[in-house]
Amino acid sequence: MRYVVTGAAGFIGSHLSAALTAQGHEVVGVDAFTDYYDVALKEANAKGLDVRRVDLAEDDLDLDGVDGVFHLAGQPGVRSFGDVFDVYVRQNLVASRRVFERAARGGVRIVFASSSSVYGDAERYPTPEDAQPQPISPYGITKLGCEELAYAYAKGFGLDVVTLRYFTVYGPRQRPDMALTRIVDALARGAPFELYGDGSQSRAFTYVADAVEATIGAMERAPAGVIYNVGGGVEATMREAIEALERIAGRSLELVERPAAKGDVRRTAADTSRIERDLDWRATTSLEDGLNAQWEWAATRVAAS
Repeated sequence: MRYVVTGAAGFIGSHLSAALTAQGHEVVGVDAFTDYYDVALKEANAKGLDVRRVDLAEDDLDLDGVDGVFHLAGQPGVRSFGDVFDVYVRQNLVASRRVFERAARGGVRIVFASSSSVYGDAERYPTPEDAQPQPISPYGITKLGCEELAYAYAKGFGLDVVTLRYFTVYGPRQRPDMALTRIVDALARGAPFELYGDGSQSRAFTYVADAVEATIGAMERAPAGVIYNVGGGVEATMREAIEALERIAGRSLELVERPAAKGDVRRTAADTSRIERDLDWRATTSLEDGLNAQWEWAATRVAAS
């Protein structure tokens, strides 16, 4: 098959592109290489992949001869209050609207990467897909808006779209602003780590290889219009994750406690019964194994720097 992956130089996008290529598919990657974080990291992610510089909010997306689009591009991060909101509108809502419109016109299936942030402080845990979305960050609002746009294009123009709500994906090449990346980097460098909140906030940590497997399965086998949670099988607090990384690294982490960040939810827990039933998918990587892989990646990078 011939696939387009948007956001192909990002964390999940680069892993997805490599996995698709390994399966024998032709992958055309596109990425705007924005400065949300160091562009050099994205260029390193894209090494060995066919990734073209495309700004989806302005540039046309060529889908001629394409069998499917994995739309992972977007402006990430729940700390999205203030003047930066215009960037989230442009990079998420405007860009996604253009991708959906082009795919609907060409009759091309899209797998869209949404986020557990659409749930906010969810009404129940584990959270099923039919829970009322109530995002508490501008980022979550724009991701929910993208979901609504996808639905509108499906109803009005026949867009074939599957939506995935990722829950805290981690692993090698995770974005540098993410907590686990900052923790392993601090451990590797012997530096202090700023912990926002008291550390009792919990997450359904999802290893990147598991998320990639779910994403490919959604393209190949999911019914049109469905929404799936993609979440790790084990929920853990931030302090539990820190303690696990300290054991793996054989080092202690100096913690500097800070107030909880605005827009950051207290808990995420994914009800994955729908994707388990439809696609026979479930997360299989233990938190210990996943954190070990992320630590080894980080330690190697620090040693080489």
